[in-house]
Amino acid sequence: MAGTVPVLDLRRLESDADALVAEAGNAYREFGFCGFRNHGIPEAVTDAAYAAIHRFFALPTPTKLKYRSVDGGQRGYTPFGTERARDNPVPDLKEFWHTGREMTAENPWPDVMRPNVWPAEVPDFRDSVYALYEALDALGRRILGVIARSLGLQDDAFDAAVRRGNSILRAIHYPPVEDGDTPAVRAARHEDINLITLLVGSSEAGLEILARDGSWVPVTSIPGTIVANVGDMMKRLSNHVLPSTPHRVVNPPGEAAARARYSIPFFMHPDPDYVLETLPRCITPDNPNRYPEPLSAHEFLLERLRENAMM
Repeated sequence: MAGTVPVLDLRRLESDADALVAEAGNAYREFGFCGFRNHGIPEAVTDAAYAAIHRFFALPTPTKLKYRSVDGGQRGYTPFGTERARDNPVPDLKEFWHTGREMTAENPWPDVMRPNVWPAEVPDFRDSVYALYEALDALGRRILGVIARSLGLQDDAFDAAVRRGNSILRAIHYPPVEDGDTPAVRAARHEDINLITLLVGSSEAGLEILARDGSWVPVTSIPGTIVANVGDMMKRLSNHVLPSTPHRVVNPPGEAAARARYSIPFFMHPDPDYVLETLPRCITPDNPNRYPEPLSAHEFLLERLRENAMM
């Protein structure tokens, strides 16, 4: 990973928690991004999920379209030419699949958190992908605990909000770039909507974050490292103490353009009814409340999906 974004050993929570929390807090205030190694997710779980999504995206387009999402992209398949970044008229060069939470108990939000769909053509897809979903969900709660402590809160401050949260695992396929003159990019500049995003290493380089000086900084995947970044919901809750940093996935130069790129981000959301209300500890005379009117997480999500042409 580029030298600007720190990579921290999450095992230090057991022996050096205060220092780890301070270092992570500094990373999030400065970059909005932080990497974590020794996070506890077995490599075999990640590898199995990637193998399953490779097999799905290799299916013929008519087969994939059987699973096309009909609910704003919240479950199933979204084809090429659909999603675009806010304020960008050109769709991104990607197709993707969304997996949400399996609601085993009574679902208070059946119209929002709908059942998952699973591709019958890839028999192990459900088991492999949902195993990674559950692992990332657990890891995300640990990282939210670190962030909470860095803000002066109890480490379980966000637990109730995310325990049945509307979190999404997105499996992305960026195809080879065949037209070097295309105005489209793999993912145009954007910020994430949710609380935090966990990114499981991609197969190719291309992720860049916008530094404070206006330059774009590559974030290179290191095997065994998971990068977690702040999303707009956390930025709002923290009254901009934690930035939701713009980032993008650029088209690769040279021979790399002929290779596909696969990536799995996990978008950690609270439950739909969670109220996004500025944390009192983040309101000061020098940083007055920027969001005096609270709104629900679902209202915020719908607002952003409309901006991204997904609704």
